[in-house]
Amino acid sequence: MVELVRAAGGAVVKEPQEVFWGGYHAYFADPDGYHWEVAWGSDFKYDEDGMLVL
Repeated sequence: MVELVRAAGGAVVKEPQEVFWGGYHAYFADPDGYHWEVAWGSDFKYDEDGMLVL
């Protein structure tokens, strides 16, 4: 995801890195300056619509 953001000219605010809960995350800024987090974890579960189950 971060490479797609970068290729589209987006600003990567925080490069992907490992986090204490066993996954990875990164931040990028959209054209309006809002920051977004991208996260992945090997234990993430998804419902039938592909939405993250909390």
